[in-house]
Amino acid sequence: MFANNYTKVSITVSDEEPDELGRMRVRARRKRKKLSNRRLLRRLFVRYWTLLVIIPAACLLFFEASRIARYNSSSSNNVDSETVTVTTRDDRVVNESKPALGKGMGVEQHKNLNRLDPTTHVVAGVRERCLKILPPENLETLDIPEEKGSGGPIDEVLYMKSESDASFVGGNTTLSQLRAEDTRFNLFTGNQTLEERDRSFEVKKTVKVHCGFYSVNGGFKISDEDESYMQTCKAVVSTCAFGGGDDLYQPIGMSKASIQKVCYVAFWDEITVKAQELVGRRIGENGFIGQWRVVIVRDLPFSDQRLNGKIPKMLSHRLFPQAKYSIWVDSKSQFRRDPLGVLEALLWRSNSILAISEHGARSSVYDEAKAVVKKNKAKPEEVEVQLNQYKKDGLPEDKRFNGKKALCEASVIVRKHTPLTNLLMCVWFNEVVRFTSRDQLSFPYVLWRLKAFKNIHTFPVCTRKDLVNSMGHIRKAKPLQS
Repeated sequence: MFANNYTKVSITVSDEEPDELGRMRVRARRKRKKLSNRRLLRRLFVRYWTLLVIIPAACLLFFEASRIARYNSSSSNNVDSETVTVTTRDDRVVNESKPALGKGMGVEQHKNLNRLDPTTHVVAGVRERCLKILPPENLETLDIPEEKGSGGPIDEVLYMKSESDASFVGGNTTLSQLRAEDTRFNLFTGNQTLEERDRSFEVKKTVKVHCGFYSVNGGFKISDEDESYMQTCKAVVSTCAFGGGDDLYQPIGMSKASIQKVCYVAFWDEITVKAQELVGRRIGENGFIGQWRVVIVRDLPFSDQRLNGKIPKMLSHRLFPQAKYSIWVDSKSQFRRDPLGVLEALLWRSNSILAISEHGARSSVYDEAKAVVKKNKAKPEEVEVQLNQYKKDGLPEDKRFNGKKALCEASVIVRKHTPLTNLLMCVWFNEVVRFTSRDQLSFPYVLWRLKAFKNIHTFPVCTRKDLVNSMGHIRKAKPLQS
């Protein structure tokens, strides 16, 4: 009876429903899993973020330290390789060339110290070396040429000497610093009058001129032993440091031939000797520190150390009477080329008797005078007196003389000792004493007054940079800590 009333109900079973729910559940579970990973990462970052900063910083520090160590090691090797077991001209055996600033002295090595890589510039699209020096094998064959006679317009330069010191009165320091009237002329310089100044620029066969060392009481005293050594020098590289001064940088890049034939002389006063001893640099029993023969000067003639420094800078022909060539290097620089190679490149090759660097920033004496006053390197009234005298004498405002840049920078001076160059240095020294110690201001004037001076080599700044490593901004050495 119930069979007729029973109605079949079909229930459709779809495979998609459970799968859809399953996927939904899976998606929900995966979403929760992603959220948990982010929380974990955040938690790890908060806990260990300092390590993420420290580890890269430590790696970078280690890399820089190893790079600097490799650089210093290679620099030292360059210097040592130039001077290992070489016999010098005075029969010393040089086993190594030690840099002026070393370990344990509490000093910061300058990035330029002991660099031998050449300085280059681009000429007509081609990169060339600024100083075209001979290859090493040719440097070893160079020698100082033997020449007789001056071969120039002047045969002899006579130096004025004191008959009596009575004209120098007043003063309250040493005898050598007694001044004539209200000038910087003293017993060392002699009291050059304006008439004598004008006559000193006359080019003739025999010239008589003030050129320092005027009186036996004029100061700049050197021991007999040092004088004897200086008498033996045929070619010399010189520098000086007075009043504490700068550190002494050992020369590098020399050939064996130059070490045997060229003197290296540094002039110090007693103050500098004591200052250098405080940082562990002592003069050896033989009078040397490394390659430098240190000559101690007593009784300096000027209270201004800049003027005292002009004596070895400009009067090398008076200090080294037997020398035929000299190279002056300021104490803030490290000479890094072979001296005989430098003489060949800057003098012999061009048949020049004087080589000096062009000024890097300016060309006019009058522009330089403004810069000197602005930078407080000289008193305005002193510069004004000097320029007024030069204008009165007719110095033009030209920026070039004889096709060459008028203004020069004299941190490196390379010259042959001839009567003409000796005269130029004497009158240049007198101008520096009479006016300001800024020798850039007086050099163009002296060159202009000496009309006969033609064969001068003014080299560009990049050549000067190739000759020396500049140490102008290096921190001075501190005394050793006990």
